[in-house]
Parts: sequence; structure tokens; C-alpha cells
Amino acid sequence: MTRPAATARAIAADVRAGRRSAQAIATETLDRIATQDRMNASTRLLHRRALADAMRVDAVVATGGDPGPLAGVPFAVKDLFDVAGETTTAGARQRAAAPPASRDAEVVARLCAAGAVLVATTNMDEFAYGFSTENSHYGTTRNPHDPERLAGGSSGGAAALVGAGLVPLALGSDTNGSIRVPASLCGVYGLRPSFGAVSVEGAYPFVERLDTVGGFTRSPKDLAIAHAVMLGQALRPAGAASRVAVLGGWFAARADAMVLAGIDRIAAHLGAGPPIVLPSAAAARSAGFVLTGAEGGYRHLAALRRDAVAFEPATRDRLIAGALQPVAAVREAEAVAERFTAELLAALAGHDLLLAPSTPMSAPRIDATTIVVDGETLSARADLGLHTQPLSLAGVPILSVPLSLPEDAMPIGVQLIAAPGREALLFETASALVAAGLVACTPAPQEAEAA
Repeated sequence: MTRPAATARAIAADVRAGRRSAQAIATETLDRIATQDRMNASTRLLHRRALADAMRVDAVVATGGDPGPLAGVPFAVKDLFDVAGETTTAGARQRAAAPPASRDAEVVARLCAAGAVLVATTNMDEFAYGFSTENSHYGTTRNPHDPERLAGGSSGGAAALVGAGLVPLALGSDTNGSIRVPASLCGVYGLRPSFGAVSVEGAYPFVERLDTVGGFTRSPKDLAIAHAVMLGQALRPAGAASRVAVLGGWFAARADAMVLAGIDRIAAHLGAGPPIVLPSAAAARSAGFVLTGAEGGYRHLAALRRDAVAFEPATRDRLIAGALQPVAAVREAEAVAERFTAELLAALAGHDLLLAPSTPMSAPRIDATTIVVDGETLSARADLGLHTQPLSLAGVPILSVPLSLPEDAMPIGVQLIAAPGREALLFETASALVAAGLVACTPAPQEAEAA
């Protein structure tokens, strides 16, 4: 069998060389998810489609052709991406009877054109509004490293499948941190790309001014390949990050000592200069809440008026509150977002790379409502996005990387932040940090048992 933690690159190399068949890999992957997804990460297994797509990949190889850089690589997608012939639920009960999608989302189509094989859809917070992947309709997704803890959200199902080693690649969306938060808690790599760089066509929208789509993997090199495919062009070599700084102030407060120590190790290795403080960070976090609630509430206002009880209570309350935001508050939030963006871009004009925690803590217990970090009591849900939400406003690319920690420690990640269009620098820096032993995916228990 394929090792559960096999990289996408290794799988594609075997398939392209004819050493393994895409059909066998797809079958094994589907069987593993069916028998080992104890996390409630997947919402639908796509047996018929996966085997048909895998057969086409094998047929290309058999005739001497090249199916593409992701030949035979099984992948999963958050259940807000259109999949031809399937209903896109966006984690919402009221969409369960929606007409099936007529075609794949653009990024799904591009990955499949590069030889990847879609095997499953994954769980999420309702309408992507949350940081925990607790869904009253489809159940809570549990952390692959400890089933009593959260996987993060709203792309928690995708991150958990990758974290458990059940698929080497999964797609999520990130509005306020919905890729970076679960990547941190599940111990994998997760990219929020430059705003507008990767097509969101066919992805159910949440907040269009902030929405991005990106991938989860267990290797930065795998993520670089997948991103290039979704981007539609090759990544140019970026070279080393020679000007590095840690974000201080808001980003250094309310953070667990373990993640701050990990950032210090990375900063020392990269020769970081003095910390940088972005004065508007706290206000930007508040602005993110206002803009998210206002646009999300407006988007769902008609449905709320028609049948509010169909929504999850927590989602409903946030959307109603957002829809009631006065125009003046939204305008003020937009001004704060512009000011914070200018501060961050000015910092990046003088630096190649900035560092910040991905989450203030490792995964909270599912039954916890609060958690104490740095002597302060934080929400075990909303405050998971404490350090991701402000950065989302600026549209810059951000890669969450998992710190190298003892195997008995719960994962936690660090954000690598670069200027727009510099994703290649993020991938190359992450690969260098892997080589230095500073970042790594820790095997999840069920993956270690299966290996």
C-alpha cells in the first residue's frame, strides 16, 4: 500500500514512471478514509468519479504521455467548492437540496487537469463562518492528534485529512484565517495566497473582499507545485529571505510561550532584525469583524428573513448582528483596513519576510469555552483568529508552517508573511526551515499506527 504520509511529489513520480497505478492509489485512499477517518473530516467520498479520473490518468501513462505534475495524487476539497454532479453545501443544511453543480470550480478543474484525482469533500463551519469546524448539521471535526480537541476552521475537515496522512493535498478557503488556523492546529502547511491571485470561481462566497482559496499539504514543496497549478503559471525562483523581522506588539501579545520560542528560533536562524510594531493591528482585528459581519450578513439577509431557524444559532446571530451594522461603522472599518494595509506594505517594502504566530495557542479542547494564554483569558473559538484576522485585510500571501516540536506536543504554527506575489519566497523559506529542522509535520497517532 501507499504509505499514508507519502508526499504528492512521490506519488506523482511513481505514477508518471509507471511504478504505481493511479487507480490502485485512489482505491487505497478511499478505503483508508472510509476506515480511518475517525475525525469526521470528510463529508462525501467520490468513489465513481475518483476511479474514472484515475483510469484516465493511467491511460495517458500507458500511451507514453505525461498526465501532469500531480499525476495520480489524491486530493480532497472543502465542501464549498463546486464539484460537477454534486451539491455544494457550504456546510449548511438549507443547501442540502440545492441543484448539483454543473461543472467543477476553476481550481478543482486545474488540479484535475494536472493529473490529480478528487476523492472526497470535507467538513467546514456553516457558510465558512467560524474557526472551529463545529457543525450542528454535519458534526464536529476532531483534531487528528487528539480527538478531544478542535481541528480549527473553517477549513478544518481539509486540514484534518492532511494532518492524519489520509490525503497528501486538500483545498480550503481563507477569509480571516480559515486555512492558517486549522493548518496550525493540525500541524500541516497551509497557504493563504495573494488576494486575487488564484481563481475563486465556483467557490461559494463568504466575504468577497477577503476570500481566497489555497491548499494544505505535509510538505512545502508539494504546496508549491499545487499552488503553481492553481495559479496557472510556474513559480520563479525567489532566492533567500535576507531581510527578516518578527511582528511585535499585537502579534507578540496573547501568544503561547511555545510558539513565541519557535518564532525566536526561526528568527535567529534567518538573521532577523529588530521587531516591527504595526500600530493599527488591534483596530484592524476589530475592523475585520465589522467587515466580515456586514458583508456576510447582507449576503444571507434574504435567507435569514425567510427561515432564520434553518441556520446554526451561532452563525445566525453573527449574521444578524453583521447585517445591523450601521453604514458609518463599515466606512470606519474600511478606513482602518486601508491604514493597516499601508503599515504592513511599508514594513514589507523594507523586509522580505515577516514572522507571526498562526494561532495564539495549540488546539483547545472541544469542551473548553475559554483558554488562558499569557495570563489572559481568551475565547477558545473566536480568538483562534487573533493573529490571522488583521493580516487578511492586506491581501498579502501568508504560509502557516508547523513548528518542529516533540512528538507528544500538540502542533502549532507560525505565519511566514511576504509581499504580494512572493509566494515562491514563502515556499523556499519553508523548505530551508525544514532542512534546518525548525519546521516539520508531526505524525498524527493514527498515521503512525498505519505506517
